[in-house]
Amino acid sequence: MFQIPSNLAEANEFIQRLPFSKALNMRVEEIGECRAVMKVPYDLQLIGNPSTGVIDGGVVTALMDTCGGLAVLIHPEVKPPMATLNLKVDYMRPANPGQEITAEATCYNVTRTVAFVRVMAFDEDRKRPVATALATYTLN
Repeated sequence: MFQIPSNLAEANEFIQRLPFSKALNMRVEEIGECRAVMKVPYDLQLIGNPSTGVIDGGVVTALMDTCGGLAVLIHPEVKPPMATLNLKVDYMRPANPGQEITAEATCYNVTRTVAFVRVMAFDEDRKRPVATALATYTLN
């Protein structure tokens, strides 16, 4: 039976059971009542353009979506199942080559059928986000 992660170890175990998240080597750094922080380490296999060494934007999007979903999943008013309904990503700049990507997601509102999330992705330069996203997740 599915169990909602209640601590960091359980959250990482859950994320590692998702094949795509495992392939990208995603890891959970923090969880809170309505908040999650996740990272993807820099890896040459994740580069989108070999001439720049920048991690592919699809990896950033996947990280933001997964982190947003985790923030919803651990929200006290949410019960699974849930799925991404809409994800709007605004890319602001390429990530710096050689640096891991961090996503921070906050579930800021939950209705009976939809959860609303804000996500920010950044590399080591936290003052200049790589991307921001607004997402909705359908519930039940």
